[in-house]
Amino acid sequence: MFRRLDDFRASFAHARESYLKILDAIPESAAGTAVADGHRDLRRMAFHLVETLIEMPARTGLKLPHGEAFLANQPLPLPATMAEIRQAYVNAAEALQNALEAWNDATLEVSDDMYGQSWKRGETLGILLTHQIHHVGQMTVLMRQAGLRVPGIYGPAKEEWEAYHMPAPAI
Repeated sequence: MFRRLDDFRASFAHARESYLKILDAIPESAAGTAVADGHRDLRRMAFHLVETLIEMPARTGLKLPHGEAFLANQPLPLPATMAEIRQAYVNAAEALQNALEAWNDATLEVSDDMYGQSWKRGETLGILLTHQIHHVGQMTVLMRQAGLRVPGIYGPAKEEWEAYHMPAPAI
């Protein structure tokens, strides 16, 4: 749970940049990779994070582009390309940062109905961030399955240890 908006902003800035590295590493040819039939592929999972950056904060009353549509169960159509998803994410992240200007640290103690539960806004921001991290982890597994190089985001990826002049950890 966040108690200070500046702490969320700093954490989100790192998570945002990490996610953009992931998006940039997914070519169109691999966007259809899924763990199994009936599960989200990389394209759908990538866009799910765009949707969440709009939908979850909209439930707190923050005014975001397309927020009212999500609350009315009218989600956005899935973009055709990873480049479009990347741009949608950049736009949603910027809109969230701008919308948060309406809050102050005391606002983080306000509770909202979130999916039938009562969450403080500081908790909602924490869940928003960990939700993204959770799905980024899933995406890195799908990227490995697709034979893609995974960028390091919370430390070096296996292929990046050399840049630190260190051997990759033993498997």
